[in-house]
Amino acid sequence: MSFAESTDSTSEKPVSILWGCELSRQKDSYTFQMPEEWHCEQQLALRTVCLGESVPDEFHVVEMVAEEGDAQTRVLLATLKPSVLPMTTLVGVELTPPITFHLRAGTGPVYITGQHITMLSSDEEEESEEEEEESPQKPPKGQNSRNTGGAAKKRRLEKEYERRKSAIPEKPLPAKGRGAGRGRKAAPKK
Repeated sequence: MSFAESTDSTSEKPVSILWGCELSRQKDSYTFQMPEEWHCEQQLALRTVCLGESVPDEFHVVEMVAEEGDAQTRVLLATLKPSVLPMTTLVGVELTPPITFHLRAGTGPVYITGQHITMLSSDEEEESEEEEEESPQKPPKGQNSRNTGGAAKKRRLEKEYERRKSAIPEKPLPAKGRGAGRGRKAAPKK
């Protein structure tokens, strides 16, 4: 199932975490996989592949290896060279684990970054909310007295507003001073 299809459900909420890995001659592959006890949908949205600052001026080839049963699918992800293309931005590359990244050529380091997206269902959210409710936290010292008078203060302010509102005369008071009455028609003299 694709990530776009899973976001249509109102009972799921995506949670995104920054993710990254480094490939080099010493460690030329990295496998992104989830623990078996996680029962929610996982996605890895790739964002960039870039070379480290001290890489030699040679081609660095990064590929993805997806395993489906006994078959392996290899897909070229990026070919980078410091003097030509030291970094590439990836758009729309969303993968479902497990997926392995492999440095096929070059010495590295090559850095791959992205977002690890987890779809939390409403059931999981309710469980975490219940755990938070079971262990109530004490408010910081000195805040108990501030919160207790909130409703009484609101009622007092509403009464003050009503009192002032009733004290305002319905007809405006006559204007005083210079410039009073400008723009108004003169009242007929008696």
